Amino acid sequence: MKNKEKKKYWFRAKCYGWGWYPSTWQGFLVLLVWAFIFIFGILKMDHEWLKNLVFMILATGFLIYICYKTGEKPRWRWGNVRRNKEIA
Repeated sequence: MKNKEKKKYWFRAKCYGWGWYPSTWQGFLVLLVWAFIFIFGILKMDHEWLKNLVFMILATGFLIYICYKTGEKPRWRWGNVRRNKEIA
C-alpha cells in the first residue's frame, strides 16, 4: 500500500474569519514580494494615480489567487470547532 504524500500548504487558513497566513518559506516570500510591489506602488503614486491604483489592485488579486491555489480551502471559521463542541 502506497503512502499518500501530505500536501504542504504555503498558506494556512486563519482560525477566526476568512483568509490565510503564510506557513512555509514560499508563502513568506510571496507575501514579501507582494508587500514590496504594494509599497513601491504607493511611493510611485503621482499624477497617474489611477494607473498605479489599478496596478496595486491587480497585484492584490494575484496574491489572493496564489493563496487560493497553494493554500487550504477558504471558508468562514470561528475558532477550533472541536474545542467549541467540548465547551458546549
